[in-house]
Amino acid sequence: MTTTTTTPTTPTTPTTPTTWPYLDPHQSRTHAPTPYEVKLARTLEAIFTEDGHDLAAVVAGLNARQVRTPDGEPWTEETFRTEMQRLGA
Repeated sequence: MTTTTTTPTTPTTPTTPTTWPYLDPHQSRTHAPTPYEVKLARTLEAIFTEDGHDLAAVVAGLNARQVRTPDGEPWTEETFRTEMQRLGA
């Protein structure tokens, strides 16, 4: 009679490389965020938290906080859509 001895194994968690492109939160970026982009992102986060998510609330929130378009003009729904498209959002 043959006896087989098994050694208990410890479950291991597979390691995942940290360089996989789909794990990079900024994979579509071609450059580091500019000060304008950082300010816009932080302001949008505050608007989403405090004011609402619909386009009219976002535009009103940006204008109320005096965060202007790249041209220095107040936001409209059209300029917001255009800027989000330009930024790849």
